[in-house]
Amino acid sequence: MKDKRPVNLDIGTIALPITAIASILHRASGAFIFFAVAILFALLGQSLSGPEGFAAAQECLNSFIGKLLVWGTLAGIIYHSVAGVKHLVMDAGIGETMEGGIRGAQLVFVVSAVLIVIAGLWVW
Repeated sequence: MKDKRPVNLDIGTIALPITAIASILHRASGAFIFFAVAILFALLGQSLSGPEGFAAAQECLNSFIGKLLVWGTLAGIIYHSVAGVKHLVMDAGIGETMEGGIRGAQLVFVVSAVLIVIAGLWVW
């Protein structure tokens, strides 16, 4: 019997459902937060080293890259938190169907986008 399944899947050409995209972004945002917070902790350590270190950390955070780092970290935290709340709601038995999962993923994207824009306005 000949197996007609593909041997190698090209992930770039597969159209992933919105629920899969939301799940992948939830995991990626968690990993991003881990590394971004490590950088922010290093800046905190520098700011606590003395007046010169505080001035250097302040200058770094006032630069374009510093603001981008803070906004990106906030964006990761916002998305990860909103998606986490969606998981908690689903754990309570709400939205466990395929339609509920799709609506939940759409809601996560909309709420996250609004909150990320608000965070960007706050940082910049």
